[in-house]
Amino acid sequence: MWEFWVRSLNASTIFTVAALGEIIGQRAGIMNVGVEGAMLFGATISFIVTKTTGSYLLGFLAGIAVGALIGLLHAFFSVTLGGDQVVNGMGIWILGFGLTAYIGYPYTGPLGLPRLPAINGLSPFFLLSLLLAAGIWFFLFKTHAGLKLRSVGENPSVAEVSGINVVRTRYASVMFSGALMGLAGSIYALDYNPVWNYNFLMGWGFIALALVFFSMWNPFLLLGGSILFGALWQVSLNPEALLPNIFSRYIWRTFPFVITVIVLILMSTKWFSSRWGAARPEALGLPYEK
Repeated sequence: MWEFWVRSLNASTIFTVAALGEIIGQRAGIMNVGVEGAMLFGATISFIVTKTTGSYLLGFLAGIAVGALIGLLHAFFSVTLGGDQVVNGMGIWILGFGLTAYIGYPYTGPLGLPRLPAINGLSPFFLLSLLLAAGIWFFLFKTHAGLKLRSVGENPSVAEVSGINVVRTRYASVMFSGALMGLAGSIYALDYNPVWNYNFLMGWGFIALALVFFSMWNPFLLLGGSILFGALWQVSLNPEALLPNIFSRYIWRTFPFVITVIVLILMSTKWFSSRWGAARPEALGLPYEK
């Protein structure tokens, strides 16, 4: 049973880090539905760097850097060019899906290095995810800089008149957002499952995206949702460990994605927008022209 919960918490770490990055971007008014693509880039580049250099540190730094570059690309198309943010995000996902398959193919297989140290099987990155959730919550709701960022996501015109540089704030937010997504991919590839394969994230980025809406853009609610989805994912892999003889394992494997779809459908209903819509940044997804 302990092993089940350890694997669940380790999985939740990846959901948490990626979704926290998306929260930062969305709080600034920029939606990136290409979370999966940014994670694929971070996972693949970090895996290649670590395997060729033997350095985990360089691998993680490379994953964070490429994630930030993907964020910069998304910011350029969404902020500077004012393009449709959903289309831009889907472009990032498609690019990541195809390009990482090409550059990662020669490295297919296990990492071939000693596993990172763990505490009774629990990844040290789980503690990092807790610290990130607390730190981002404090930044967003208890600091002047966080208030500026949220104001950019609520009403960028008013924020600009108040002396806030909307473009710079959005660029910084989306690049930081991408860096966290790259880090999440690196954690998956170097710690959770250090074996590279074609499209090995299997939709984790889309689950992280759904968790942002599920959490009402609150880092602490996000943390709870990530742990729930981490447990659901582990049940889908090994249902006998917790719920033996209930459904086929193939049915269990659909559960995280079915719940993800249900959450996204609920977010689009009038009932949700009228009851909970106040938590959604008002300018989310809308281009801003000075």
